[in-house]
Amino acid sequence: MSTDRKAAIAAYKERKTIAGIYVVRCAASGEAWVGQAPNLETIQNRIWFTLRQGSHPCRSLQAAWNAHSETGLTFGECERLEDEEIAYVRNALLKERLLHWRAELKAEAI
Repeated sequence: MSTDRKAAIAAYKERKTIAGIYVVRCAASGEAWVGQAPNLETIQNRIWFTLRQGSHPCRSLQAAWNAHSETGLTFGECERLEDEEIAYVRNALLKERLLHWRAELKAEAI
């Protein structure tokens, strides 16, 4: 393996991820879904992929996607969490903030 490839792999493994809370909204129905993610930079791609495949576990979100297509849904970040080294603390904080945003936006959990 070349040194450039090794360096790229090492840099990928050492990258910082940004945990946080996100919201998916349907403009047509006014519905909102809130979720938590250990990496906000990749979560939208994962959600859109499962929706395109028709296999998203949240049935109401999948139904909104089927009815209004990709153009009817928007993705947004509610909150980014500070860098937390301890996974247990980060996960507890994510759960707490998810409950806050669900109540604030009157949204369903993803």
